[in-house]
Amino acid sequence: MIKVEEINEQFTLSKKKTISGSRRLAREKVLQILMSTDTSEISWQENFSHIFFRKFNFGDNEEKSEKILTEDEVTELESDIPIIWDDEEIEFARSLIKLTLDNREKINNLIQQHTANWHLDRIAKIDILLMQIAITEILHFEEIPTKVSINEAIDIAKKYSTPKSGNFINGILDSIFVDLKNENLIKKSGRGLIDN
Repeated sequence: MIKVEEINEQFTLSKKKTISGSRRLAREKVLQILMSTDTSEISWQENFSHIFFRKFNFGDNEEKSEKILTEDEVTELESDIPIIWDDEEIEFARSLIKLTLDNREKINNLIQQHTANWHLDRIAKIDILLMQIAITEILHFEEIPTKVSINEAIDIAKKYSTPKSGNFINGILDSIFVDLKNENLIKKSGRGLIDN
């Protein structure tokens, strides 16, 4: 059985460097958490603790003998540079995950309506998750401008998905945005009113 101390020795954090968390980085972590939650039987809350705070569960007790992530997956997902998160960024990520999961059926119906001849099973999982995240922001985060939500999904797709994903996501989200706006379902205030 691997001990947490051994993991911390193997994957040490820099004591000289840190990076500040950001909304972009929080969105990337949300994507990782949703993907991990969808492909495992681990709750999003447990995934959240690992991905945001590097809290590992390597089966230290009899009741939980499964790993959250393998050592190779940890290497892929986690930097050796600690991320310093503001409380606001952590709360943003938690709310974004919860609202995305709570409204997933409605959001998937919206995506399906705007992907003619494409069943959701044929769309890359990362692309679906990024569209779900963006639509959640558009519908539930009044202070975030719609263009920001769409552009963030496109930019993150360029980093994590296929070369054509950015254009695909842009087309679908623009189409969904027009319909939501025409139906008066987008409510923005403050900064969120910019470029709507």
